[in-house]
Amino acid sequence: MTASAPSPMIFKTPAVRHLAWMMAAPQLLFDERVFCPAHYATAEAFQRLREWDLSPSDGPGILSEQPNPRLGYHFERLYECLLTDLLGWTVLLKNQQIRRENRTIGELDFVVHNPHDRRTEHHEIAVKYYLGFPSANGQNRWYGPNARDRLDLKTDHMLHRQSHLTSQPETIQVLNDQGIKGPVTTRIFMPGYLFYPGTTHIQAPDTVPENHLRGRWMYLSEVQPDITKHWVPLNKPHWLGPWLQQEAPVASHVQQALNTVSANRMPRLFAELEHCEQDGDWQETSRIFVVPDTWPAPGALIQ
Repeated sequence: MTASAPSPMIFKTPAVRHLAWMMAAPQLLFDERVFCPAHYATAEAFQRLREWDLSPSDGPGILSEQPNPRLGYHFERLYECLLTDLLGWTVLLKNQQIRRENRTIGELDFVVHNPHDRRTEHHEIAVKYYLGFPSANGQNRWYGPNARDRLDLKTDHMLHRQSHLTSQPETIQVLNDQGIKGPVTTRIFMPGYLFYPGTTHIQAPDTVPENHLRGRWMYLSEVQPDITKHWVPLNKPHWLGPWLQQEAPVASHVQQALNTVSANRMPRLFAELEHCEQDGDWQETSRIFVVPDTWPAPGALIQ
């Protein structure tokens, strides 16, 4: 029996908050294969999150160890924790490369046993952040902070390549060698945010559900001190889930992060916070990417 997912904001431990966010986060694509963990979660699973939040050392190791700055690695480890420790599923394979004639044709992120539906599933996962860039010809593009990444390319890769990997004869052979036989159901998990330009109205792609998480982005030259008063820079892996802290935002930390946008010519993510009188925390209310004035690089633009 499923239960209503609690707000991630009630959790003080960052990794527990990340897990709670992943349980119910809206996805960045429409598809019948999209996986929603909260659909399978019980009241006991959410109670376990509350217990871990009170005593992280009593839970899986990832909850109390120093978080890995590699966002994808941290996300993948949390996903395994979600499947095994919260849902009680069995991971049969993970990060399994599939090769054909001495070259890799793909990788299975997770192959799991879903005891609820009594089936074997192949899960492809990603967490993504895309900034909407208006095009002169009306063909808006959604670029990642690294503009070589694009939402349309990632969506096509997930839906039409990775999701069909289990139908390849090489994959079937690998699964058979591991004792995994019979049909394998593909599921896709891709939560994240779309960031909208602050000065131009653009529409989200038709491939993205209306309930997606939203932020905004602006050029470095558009940032004025009065709007950054309650900002804090977000460092990976704390892009996952909403941010909260006990101390008030520090202006010098924001300025240092803004300086890196100019020096490194790379976007930086910030959270805007609001003070909660009830418990004294500063809680995230919105997210903002600040990008160098040259972003995206001309070579990245696709018309």
